[in-house]
Amino acid sequence: MNGGLVQPILVLPEGTIRQTGKDAQRKNIEAAKAIADAVRTTLGPRGMDKMLISSIGDVIITNDGATILDEMEIEHPAAKMMVEIAKTQEEEVGDGTTTAVVIAGELLKKAEELLEQNLHPITIAKGFRMAAAKSLEILDKTAEKITINDVELLEKIAMTAMTGKSGESAKESLAKLAVEAVNSVAEKIGEKVVINKDDIKIEKKQGGSLDDTRLIKGIVIDKESAHPNMPKRIEKAKILLVESALEIKSTETEAKIEITSPEKMQEFLQQETKMLKEIAEKVIRTGCNVVFCQKGIDDLVLHYLAKNKVLAVRRVKESDMSKLAKATGATIISNLDEVSESDLGYAGLVEERKIAGEAMIFVENCKNPKSVTILIRGGTEHVVDEAKRAMEDAVLGVISAIELGKYVVGGGAIEIELALRLREYAQSVGGREQLGITKFSEALEIIPKTLAESAGMDPIDVVVELISQHGKGNKYMGVDVIHTKIDDMKKLGVIEPLKIKTQAIKSAAEATEMILRIDDVIAASKASSKTPEKFGREEAPEY
Repeated sequence: MNGGLVQPILVLPEGTIRQTGKDAQRKNIEAAKAIADAVRTTLGPRGMDKMLISSIGDVIITNDGATILDEMEIEHPAAKMMVEIAKTQEEEVGDGTTTAVVIAGELLKKAEELLEQNLHPITIAKGFRMAAAKSLEILDKTAEKITINDVELLEKIAMTAMTGKSGESAKESLAKLAVEAVNSVAEKIGEKVVINKDDIKIEKKQGGSLDDTRLIKGIVIDKESAHPNMPKRIEKAKILLVESALEIKSTETEAKIEITSPEKMQEFLQQETKMLKEIAEKVIRTGCNVVFCQKGIDDLVLHYLAKNKVLAVRRVKESDMSKLAKATGATIISNLDEVSESDLGYAGLVEERKIAGEAMIFVENCKNPKSVTILIRGGTEHVVDEAKRAMEDAVLGVISAIELGKYVVGGGAIEIELALRLREYAQSVGGREQLGITKFSEALEIIPKTLAESAGMDPIDVVVELISQHGKGNKYMGVDVIHTKIDDMKKLGVIEPLKIKTQAIKSAAEATEMILRIDDVIAASKASSKTPEKFGREEAPEY
């Protein structure tokens, strides 16, 4: 007998840290809230920028939520879920990343209040899920219709997406470019308009100003002609796209050539030259005067092409090759022996130009381009980078609006409308879930509150006045951040694609539910890392 003593059983390895119950929930919520707080001040036209400095000294200045979270070196697993929300929003819609993360952070804050009242996490999660489903239903009924022909409305959507970013100073001209680019690549299949965002290439080049940004009805390739004697400008270009190398291929099997005399050596070199000349002649016989090659082109082939006034560009990216095919109508070929005239593409002009001291190839004036390029210009590298992010948001916002065919007003107006309708819905539900639905409605108020704070207004007064206005049926009333007052957002042209709001609410609700359902965190020990100690602290983790 061992005197009644029980031998302890070690299930987890030594050094493993475990948090259970409310302690685990509190730590996860704190970590996620810290992420939301980090990006909250960037929301809206008066949102502030963040300067991010990487471990190797690269500097990024931005107020784009997805970029900020992507560049932050985040360790905590719950915090990483918030980053996933931003990534999903960025991929699906392109804009509204900060909105999605801020709503998720506020939902967790409200959930924490209910947990302190001993409400079960599953009950809270169910209430939030019901509220999210009802929100999507309300949004769909409240949203207004938009089509690809509503150019003015689409430009307002693009301007709203760019407001608050560095491209704002030229937002009207940039918005026009965004809408024109989307219209150029849109294809109607039956009753549906299909737009592939990859067909719009956004290229940036430092130099000039934002006003110099322009839309090229074709493609800009960040390359130069492969030979100095080639023509720099070709009008009425016949374009050949080749995906295989224009050089002598090495044999797949190992082979040795034994040369025993200088004559044999001379013969070998002559044969090699002859083969390369044949490759060049095959290209010339196709009738093309411009060649884009995905792989290498031998220097001797380039020499023959230059002599025949053919412009050649080598090592073009695969993505650029497919865009060139869509823009010019060319077929990408791999065998020069089977090229017909119909495989060649057409462009009114192919020209090599120096932009900010670097050569770029412009393929312009295509007949019916299904791929276009927006060339962003700006005074400094940081301005150009942020302007590119703004243009991406604008283009994706316009695409999202056309895809769903609906838009809502911004400025926190739609969030207040949702909050009011959800409170009415909560009363009809009954049971403990209505507490979750009510807290969900309160969480949505964080958007107008944050907008008011960024404009120096009193957030409580603003929300109270907005609730009063919406209660009277003025559903378009929101926060006019520029003039620091409550105003009609539809009249001001502050409108957003419906998809931004639906995706933000879906992502935020799903991530919140996942975090709420975790009641046990087991962190394995790492031999040469201090992560477990950091993970087990009382305060929120460091980022």
